[in-house]
Amino acid sequence: MCRHLAYVGPPRSLASLLHEPEQSLERQSWKPLFQQEGAMNADGWGVGWWDPEVRPEPARYRTAAPMWTDRSFRSVAEVVHAGSFAAAVRSATPPSPIVHTGNAPFAAGPWLFSLNGFVRGFRGAVGEGLRRLVSEERAVGIDGTSDSEVLFALVLDALVAGATPEEALARVMAEALERAEGHLNLLLADAHTVVATTWGNSLFTLRDSGLATGGVLVASEPLDANHDWTAVPDGSVVRATRNDLDVSPLASHGGPT
Repeated sequence: MCRHLAYVGPPRSLASLLHEPEQSLERQSWKPLFQQEGAMNADGWGVGWWDPEVRPEPARYRTAAPMWTDRSFRSVAEVVHAGSFAAAVRSATPPSPIVHTGNAPFAAGPWLFSLNGFVRGFRGAVGEGLRRLVSEERAVGIDGTSDSEVLFALVLDALVAGATPEEALARVMAEALERAEGHLNLLLADAHTVVATTWGNSLFTLRDSGLATGGVLVASEPLDANHDWTAVPDGSVVRATRNDLDVSPLASHGGPT
């Protein structure tokens, strides 16, 4: 399992969410409170952030080192400000290698993507079947060996085919769950919108309050004790922008029931 978060709102330092809150993403790397499987997320981490005035594609940083040991980036995070960013800490599913290419967020064009969970049996026939669904153009861009990256490739194919982000995530989840069980909390974001699913793990939202004043936070677990954090029901899809937050059943977007 992993932990991830995404923020859209007034510009703020990366450290203000990644490092400073009492249950920051850094703390979740060694002491998550709501994680369904695994006690730590020590197999690397990553963050991506956007500056739309510079380019539509996000900047991105990933490492296979545990987040709590990465003191150099913490110094950077204190001075980098952004109005939208996404980050994740990783607990690799055995026998996945511990390499930075396995770490979220994965990036393509304006998009960042993260998987909190796994597809059971991905190292065998299940993974082979999912890989065969990926377009040839997209397949050559897969760098690593993780289930996350294959799911992201399928999401990108669905977006190119005309699906909305909600439909793309729901359809890919349905394809995966037709082949195997899994925990599939997916998160897809660009500079303006966060779309996330719940399937077998925790997800919370915070809208225009506390750490999300003037915007919205979507996170695997609350970053502080603010009572305005709201748990997202399992089997849901969240769509969040700076000014809006909607939660609806996955089934309404063509997803699993």
